[in-house]
Amino acid sequence: MAEAEPSTVENASRDEDTATEEGETVSFRVIWKKNNYDVTFGLDKKASQLKEHIQTLTGIPPAMMKVMFKGLVKDEKTLRELKVTAGAKMMVVGSTIDDVMTVQPPSAKELKKIQSEVTGPPKEALSESKEHKKLIEKGKPDDLPAGFRHKREPLPSQPLSGMVNKFGSKVRLYFKSELEQLWIGTKERTEKIPIGSIKNVLSEPIKGHEDYHIMALQLGPTELSRYWLYWVPAQYVEAIKDAILGKWQFF
Repeated sequence: MAEAEPSTVENASRDEDTATEEGETVSFRVIWKKNNYDVTFGLDKKASQLKEHIQTLTGIPPAMMKVMFKGLVKDEKTLRELKVTAGAKMMVVGSTIDDVMTVQPPSAKELKKIQSEVTGPPKEALSESKEHKKLIEKGKPDDLPAGFRHKREPLPSQPLSGMVNKFGSKVRLYFKSELEQLWIGTKERTEKIPIGSIKNVLSEPIKGHEDYHIMALQLGPTELSRYWLYWVPAQYVEAIKDAILGKWQFF
């Protein structure tokens, strides 16, 4: 029995060595759909390594995964650079391979429509077309945030507001990553749209006001199923696309 003591000391020493190799760690919660995972991870490890760990928990391949923490997390950032603290919550958006295989692929007609939009002849600027010009000529909304054409910023922590839809109604965008939904709020109602149902995000600078964009959320196969947004600050355009489409698309 007396010989068991060195073994205990040896195990404790081994644990210390492992902790030293791991470096300083932080414990936080990862949320995917309705699942919660308690994770302890090295502060100096990169987000790309965290994604690999999350894959072991959820089955989501890193290439098909988005991690949200104060905006979309970039793979090259460490947890220390992201300022992840004890008890923090990270939201994960993504689908497993099995989920993707069960998604109904677009029909040949839908694919042909998408292809024609990509390869078709150049069209006039959206802001110059009759459909949009009349609304744009009404001017910027009073509470519109400042736009910056040469900047790229993560989504703000609060809802993105100040924009209008095709009816001229004020619009707020709420990115509910824990529910995998985009909420579009107006004075009249709030539409809750599954992020996976948004087929594409189109955008174009407003002519003469290039600090802002016209943006369309493609909710179906035709132009009639686009939800139009006007006066989207240019610095948030790419973050919106990343939050909705991520780094991969099913088609």
